[in-house]
Amino acid sequence: MSSVRSKCAILVAALLSVSLTPLSAIGADKPQTFTGKVSDAMCGANHMMAGDPANCLRACIHKGSKYALVVGDKVYALDTTDQSTLDKLDKLADQQAKVTGQAKGDTIAVSSVSEAK
Repeated sequence: MSSVRSKCAILVAALLSVSLTPLSAIGADKPQTFTGKVSDAMCGANHMMAGDPANCLRACIHKGSKYALVVGDKVYALDTTDQSTLDKLDKLADQQAKVTGQAKGDTIAVSSVSEAK
């Protein structure tokens, strides 16, 4: 009888894991908000040019790097082509910002940017 119970327990566990998978997939599409320092993908957390980090960031962006957000030890490239969002990121160069969007690996598809308070 105990082997029947263990088989049932395994079956129930398998069914639960399969039925919960779609819920986690749905949650993956929800936008998240990240708070960190605005940087660029080339330099990340450590700017390479001497002087003002914001000027280094702007120089790297001008040379084709993407904006980035440094959150703790992680650097996320920020994916956006929206000019008003790019303007906000430029204003917030080397400052704390809140970025809302969908993260996929090390990239955030940005839906909004605001100053972190």
